[in-house]
Amino acid sequence: MTPWFRKLHKWVGLIIALQFVLWMSSGLVMSLLDQGTVEGHHHRASHDHEAASWPGGMLATSRVLAIADRPVQMIEASWLQDRPVYRLTHKSTIWLVDAKDGRPVKVDAATAGAIAAADYVGEGRTGTAEWLETATLEARGHEGPMWRVPFNDEDGTTLYVSAWDGRILERRNDTWRLFDIFWMLHIMDYTGRQDFNNPLVIMSAAGGLWIALSGFWLLVTSFRLSEFVPARWRRVREVTVLDASGAKLRSVESHSGDTVYLAMARQGLQLPSNCGGGQSCGLCEVRVRGVAPAPTTADREHIADSRLRMGYRLACNLPVEHAAEVEVAAGSNLWTERVAKVERVTAVTPFLREIVLAPDTPVGADFQPGAYLQVHVPDYTFQRHDLQHPDHHRADWAGLNLPDTLANKEPVRRSYSLALPVEKAAGRVTLLTRFSPGRQDKKRQPVGKGSTYLYSLKPGDTLRFSGPFGDFALKPGAREKVFIGGGAGMAPLRAMIHARLDGGASERIHFWYGARNLRDAPYVEEMAELARRYPNFTWHLVLSEEAEHAAGLVKGLVHEAAHAHLLQDHPDLQACEFYLCGPPAMLSASRQLLRKLGIAEGMVAFDDFKV
Repeated sequence: MTPWFRKLHKWVGLIIALQFVLWMSSGLVMSLLDQGTVEGHHHRASHDHEAASWPGGMLATSRVLAIADRPVQMIEASWLQDRPVYRLTHKSTIWLVDAKDGRPVKVDAATAGAIAAADYVGEGRTGTAEWLETATLEARGHEGPMWRVPFNDEDGTTLYVSAWDGRILERRNDTWRLFDIFWMLHIMDYTGRQDFNNPLVIMSAAGGLWIALSGFWLLVTSFRLSEFVPARWRRVREVTVLDASGAKLRSVESHSGDTVYLAMARQGLQLPSNCGGGQSCGLCEVRVRGVAPAPTTADREHIADSRLRMGYRLACNLPVEHAAEVEVAAGSNLWTERVAKVERVTAVTPFLREIVLAPDTPVGADFQPGAYLQVHVPDYTFQRHDLQHPDHHRADWAGLNLPDTLANKEPVRRSYSLALPVEKAAGRVTLLTRFSPGRQDKKRQPVGKGSTYLYSLKPGDTLRFSGPFGDFALKPGAREKVFIGGGAGMAPLRAMIHARLDGGASERIHFWYGARNLRDAPYVEEMAELARRYPNFTWHLVLSEEAEHAAGLVKGLVHEAAHAHLLQDHPDLQACEFYLCGPPAMLSASRQLLRKLGIAEGMVAFDDFKV
């Protein structure tokens, strides 16, 4: 549950954090605005007639009530400019009558303009009064018709005059309008701008409380109880490590409560991992012999259901509670470290680089297409100019916002797939790596540690690696094959295609590869040459940004293009095998497409590089 809960906590937290920023910034802006200016006091005139005495000879209130043509609940003596009037009220209706003769008095446009002009002090001139049947947002909270009287001053002053009794209802200006926008953001009432208890505010408050409680829960669950108990107080358990055939590799001792990943690492058996046992990369997969514990959310996120039923679990999430047997696919490669010399470095695109390694000892049959190596990335400090690139790629690199110094403070391991069968490369190991510049906006993330290291390598340098690892491999048999890839996913797919074609495969092989533009696509000429040489192989380059007018180029997203031009009209789609590798978004979209098409899970092999 923890990975799913952590992801939910992150996204809800992002939404709440955005609202907190709005609350803080809007409150700051409102506090900086002068309140007198917001309320329009600097353009408000004083009214001497308010203190004037009520003139004699006016109708008595009893007489006014007697001649009124409707019920009256309240009567008040008032003034309409210099004219004495009575203000009568019945429920929500208000009207004026002349204090001399009791005749109704209407507030017309001219009267409203005069009232507004008398209330205003400044250089602006009165504009044409506008009749409003109901209140706008600027005069919200008031009932009945009114007049909107603008002034042509630099503040955009506008007065709202009641059409019932001539009162000034509101004084508005541009400063108030700015204040009102931030008030709306502050109280989250985006329609009426006056309800402080609207559902959005309540939801945000509840979300903030949930973030606090879930954050506390995640903090607690990030620790295991055994971590607070000294190792010497915990029982010693034995973990037997087996290879894929069931042969015993080694027995390691562990303390109850440790994970299998940690227990093996302490004995020098380093399982593949890009996240250091953080349950996020899914590389440390092992198979539990006997009764496996119930899969966790992290297990279900990274391991297919069919493999979960077979007992596969993530070692970093598998506690050692009793003696256990676990099966690892890598066998002795877990503790074998190889050294290789960099033989050739080729920039196949601006940000894809082929690195050919000559291992110090011959590689074995386990170096199969689809397998990956764990490159040992040492601690380093490079300057930006240490990353060499050809002259024709300088413009692409100049657009990157890279720091002057690129550093890795502690050794890490990163995974890279074989890009060519070792047999075809005369025993050499070929890698294809994409440079990861990190985020390039204001919230810039660090540059990729592994890609920076590999891009600093030159012929003659040495490199250390472990492996090979992984279960992404060609299936036996001669079924029709569909390869869909993008980015550095070219590497394992290219190796698989070469292996099949060089081995004399007769089945139909389709390769759909997606890139942003032709400049970002690697091995285009090589794939086109293979398509010309082998009639059973077809190559389709799909460009998302632009498709130049040339044979084999399609515009769009690679999974959509494959569906439109091959899958939707295929006569026997269920008999095909699918091999997918590429960026997470492409891989997810392609898998969803195949599920919608009813392709069985066992017919789809994929490798997402576990990032």
